[in-house]
Amino acid sequence: MNWKSELQVRDLDRDQRLEMTCKVCGHIHYLTPPMIMCAPEREFLYLDEVERETICKARKCYGKVRMAIIRKDVASGFVGGLA
Repeated sequence: MNWKSELQVRDLDRDQRLEMTCKVCGHIHYLTPPMIMCAPEREFLYLDEVERETICKARKCYGKVRMAIIRKDVASGFVGGLA
């Protein structure tokens, strides 16, 4: 089990963003829980189901996507500077 098969759409904050990267062309688009829950009963989908049914939004690509969750509490991977 991983985080995609354990979390449902309703478990996310309303302003949480999911980054969808196309495995074919590399195009990136973002989804939020309100965008996913536009139809009834979609709040009960697990994130791996959302990833499986989402396709690339780039023109005429329609490739499969890889999902990443965008965390708000992480500011940067690099902490340092010049003295």
